[in-house]
This record gives sequence, C-alpha cells and structure tokens, in this order.
Amino acid sequence: MNNNRQAVIVAAVRTPFAKRQTAFKHFTPLDLGKLVCAELLERADIDPKGVDQVVFGQVIPSLQAPNVAREIVLGIGLPPGIPAYTVSKACITSYQTTVNVLEAIQEGAIECGIAGGTESASDIPITVSKPLQEALHEAASAKTMAQRLAAFRKLSLSDLLPRPPAIAEPSTGETMGEAGERMAKENGISREAQDELARRSHQRAAQAWREGKFSDEVMAVHIPPDFTETLVEDNLLRPESDLATYTKLKPVFDRKYGTVTAGNSSPLTDGASALLLMNEAKAKALGMPILGKVRSYAFAALDPFDQLLLGPAYATPIALERAGMTLADMDLIDMHEAFAATVLSTLQAFESATFAREKLNRDKPIGEVNWDKLNVNGGSIAMGHPFAATGAREIAQTLGELKRRGGGVALCTACAAGGMGAAMVLEVTS
Repeated sequence: MNNNRQAVIVAAVRTPFAKRQTAFKHFTPLDLGKLVCAELLERADIDPKGVDQVVFGQVIPSLQAPNVAREIVLGIGLPPGIPAYTVSKACITSYQTTVNVLEAIQEGAIECGIAGGTESASDIPITVSKPLQEALHEAASAKTMAQRLAAFRKLSLSDLLPRPPAIAEPSTGETMGEAGERMAKENGISREAQDELARRSHQRAAQAWREGKFSDEVMAVHIPPDFTETLVEDNLLRPESDLATYTKLKPVFDRKYGTVTAGNSSPLTDGASALLLMNEAKAKALGMPILGKVRSYAFAALDPFDQLLLGPAYATPIALERAGMTLADMDLIDMHEAFAATVLSTLQAFESATFAREKLNRDKPIGEVNWDKLNVNGGSIAMGHPFAATGAREIAQTLGELKRRGGGVALCTACAAGGMGAAMVLEVTS
C-alpha cells in the first residue's frame, strides 16, 4: 500500500439504540440514516464537497428507498455528484461498508468517505402472497370489470394474509435464535453462564453511560410526531437487573429444553451509526482529529448447517495474522453479542486446539480471551442490535475506549446470518 494512502477514522457518531416499536417507531431507516450522517458532518465540521463517497448499509429491505445510501446523500444536502451505494451483509454490514470506503481510500480512488448502517425493526416491509400478486397483475391488465373480478376468484382466505419478511435461513430453514439454541446444546453452554454474561453486559453498559463514556459517540434524537421528547441514551438497558430476574424468563426457541431467552439475547432494535474515513495526509492537513485506524481485517464464512454463528472464530485468526499479532497482544476485545450462547461458544472455539486443527487447519488455538478485556463497556445484549449499524457502533466504541486508555490495539468481531463472520484489528496511537 502507498504510504500516502493510509486511511484513518476521523469522526464517528450513532443514534441511541431503541427497542423496536418504542421511541423510533415513527422513523424509517432512511430517516435514521439521514439524522446520523447529518450529525456526523456537523461534528466533523468539514466542507460537504470534500466527501467523495457514501457507502451505507441496511439489512431489512426498504421498498421505498432500496438504495438508502444514495437517498441519504440527496436528503441531507450533500452535493448530488457524490456517488453512493447500499450494502447488505446481515450483522456484519457496517464492517463491510467501512472496509469498502477504507479500500477506496487506500487505492487512491477517493480521499474521504462516509460508512455506516441504518436499521428499523419497527418499519419492516409487509408483502403479499404469490397468488395475490398474480391476481393483482392480472386485474391491472384486465379490460373489463368482470375480468378484474375474475382474477381474484381463485384466491383462498390464506392468500389474502400479509407476508412479513422471512427470518429463517433460506438454506437451512433455521432462525438465528434456533441456531443459537443449537449451539448452546452442542457446546454445553449452561443457562447460568448465558444469564451471567447478559447481566454483565447490562451492568457494563450502564456503568459506561453513568461515567459519560458514550457522550461523545451518541447523538440526541428528538422524537416525532410532536418532537417534545428527546432520546439521549439507549432505552434497552436493565442496569439494576439481577440473576434472579433472568432465571424467571422462559426459553424462546426450545420451550421445553432450551436455555436461550429474551434476557440473554440481543433484542430487535432501531438505530443508525456512521463513520467518517479520510486519507491520513488530508486529515492532518485539515487538522482533523484521528480517532484511529484499521490495522487489518478479515471476513470468513462457514457451512450454515454447522454452527451458524461461529463466524468470528474463522475470521479472527486471519485478521490477527494479517496484523502480525496474536490474541494476547490485544488490549481490548469487542465481540458482538447476538446471543450469550454464541459469545460463549466462540470463546470456547478460540481456546480449542481441536477446533483449530479440524476447522482452521492450524497447529495452535487462537487463544484464551482475558475477560478483563472483553466487552468492557457492554455489548449488543444491553445496547441492542440494529443489524446494519452494529459494526460501526463496535468500531467507534472500541476506538473511544482505546483513546481513553492512551492508545493500543483491539480486536472487534461479529457473527452474521448465512454463516459469516468479520474480524478487525484497530489501532490507536497515544
């Protein structure tokens, strides 16, 4: 790589994350994306003409704005000549948008770009059945009222029911929650361990909010329709919860023998996050603060019929190797908490010599994670998980903590639907 093309992250912001059908229920994903990108540019205080590209993510599809990135450009007053495109890669979407902007800078194609993601679990598209689609098309082309009515005569009552988006894997027919439950069973992950990790996540996140750690990373959002209320913090936190509360919750995916509950899983969430990346030389010339840089990254995939959400265990050794480092070298580790069971399964795989040999074709395990370094300010179980926004949230949150500690290196990882995973080594200099 040309040393004059080093990419750095110079600004980051996210909305508070809100539980589905609560504070952000009147916002579309585009609304949230515009809010966070406008705030990003205002905080960075740069000339909008200096932005060369916008790469944004969205997982739950939008029928009204399928290319949400381009609509953000046009919706917040950025120059219309800025090209933009949208990425969908499940829960690692904004890892991918970050990498896409990063690579464009390193190739010299651009000097500055916005990456991130937006999601609304409150605003999901509702479609109709295939028979009803066909009847509607037939009626639209009919020439008489009788022909229009005839188009609907073969429909059953069930054909008239709305169809929400599928949540199961098309390949396996298994939902992510069912996959997490299966992983808990296969790896011997106890209910107690899952509940303890969930409680830890809430306690760590609540403490971080109390200490003001997120004040520079999270914007305030005024709530429609009357805008008299403002959300300034994630509204999913349970700071005072104890283990007794968790034990009362019933399993969701295997009601008789299961251990995965709503309490030890990440909830459906609305929110958006954004990063501003820039050529380092340009950033220094403009006097921009450098939050940190991406030292290495890796994406990996596995057979979804295996352990669907174990992707970080496949991506992490590649990212570490590309960084020329080991797990022990990391000052912090941030791991997306899709389910407590998947985090604990991944940590188990990290330590397993058998997993390293049989799945990774490596002589040594990835390594043992020091819990004092893991998700020190909480994770997705506590803050929520707007699918496309989580990766950028992890990156910004980790860079902020490294900065507070005087610099260092950190590993960020996330699992994703489809049997995918991402890993990224971040670096902050003192």
